[in-house]
Amino acid sequence: MRVAVVSESFLPTVNGVTGSVCKVLEHLRERGDDAIVIAPAAGAPAEYAGFPVHEVPALAYRQFPVGLPSPLVQRILADFQPDVLHAASPFLLGAHGIWAANRLGVPSVAVFQTDVPGYARRNGMRAAVKLAWRIVRWVHEGAELTLVPSSASQADLEGAGIRRLARWGRGVDLDRYHPRNRDLPAAAAMRERLAPGGEVVVGYVGRIAPEKQLERLARLRGVRGIRLAIVGDGPAMPSVRHALRGVPTTFLGMLRGDDLAAAYGAMDVFVHTGDEETFGQTIQEAHAAGLPVIAPRAGGPVDLVHPALDGFLFEPDDLGQLRDAVQVLVRQPELRARMGEAGRRSVLGRSWRAVGDELIGHYEAAMRSRSLSPGSPSSRQAVAPEPAR
Repeated sequence: MRVAVVSESFLPTVNGVTGSVCKVLEHLRERGDDAIVIAPAAGAPAEYAGFPVHEVPALAYRQFPVGLPSPLVQRILADFQPDVLHAASPFLLGAHGIWAANRLGVPSVAVFQTDVPGYARRNGMRAAVKLAWRIVRWVHEGAELTLVPSSASQADLEGAGIRRLARWGRGVDLDRYHPRNRDLPAAAAMRERLAPGGEVVVGYVGRIAPEKQLERLARLRGVRGIRLAIVGDGPAMPSVRHALRGVPTTFLGMLRGDDLAAAYGAMDVFVHTGDEETFGQTIQEAHAAGLPVIAPRAGGPVDLVHPALDGFLFEPDDLGQLRDAVQVLVRQPELRARMGEAGRRSVLGRSWRAVGDELIGHYEAAMRSRSLSPGSPSSRQAVAPEPAR
């Protein structure tokens, strides 16, 4: 199979979109397929997993590269002649990629990953919410199939009138994130640093950004016997540091690979605070590492956390529930262990290989759909994005 991946984000930018695209490319290489990547210009490597990476013009928005429509996209696709186009979290560049693919008769699979309307709603931009949904609907109606990561995302897109939806989650590295990591020397050393008095380590992993709402952890002020460990970096760091004054907290910065695995191994409880997640990849990683998870009853976490089995869900507007859940787990190490084991079991069927094979099935479904109704997505896309000149 020949797959063209058009991604709104790619290396060196590190986020959920980039991470999942890298895993898809690695799976395609393992299968012996062929692929290319088209991404915003940001200093990406010339290739990844043996596949060429093509950068197209971009502008910076809050230090984030935003890819622009360009005639180069269609030329790259025409030269490569893909069987299917994978549009990762499509916006401006992804929309243009879908349009160009339709002009070439290539089916597109759009992967919904970023809740742009949700961000606009959180910032009180009511007019922008309606506009964002119109853009999302326009982008995804051009694709043969849209993949959604959670039941909440599917309900949102169905409510916006977007059709041809299918569920596709994310995989997790079951070897790297494992309960045995707790016994690794690196994890033990980190734990000694985080909790020298044997305190319960309550951890978070992810971007430090406004939508992650890490300031909610201030509600844990005064809970005895805990230490917070925050892995990640981002623009909201000053606000989070200010909010957590007086709460014993260690900021570990950005960690990857074995260092990140050791950090999970040093934790006792995992807390996710944002209620705008379309999925919640770090929740899966925490479960794989054998940790109980506390998360909001909203968005992607609703599908990943099973209350009283492998963690707790709290109402986003009731942070007392967050505090209560942490206190219960602090007092009951046996419950932490039992929930951690259940969390590990819950992700055993979600290896990246299994999820990658599922994605191939979605590619094949889109290709069959296009072969049965040639050109249909083009007719559904009323207005095509004009390429920048």
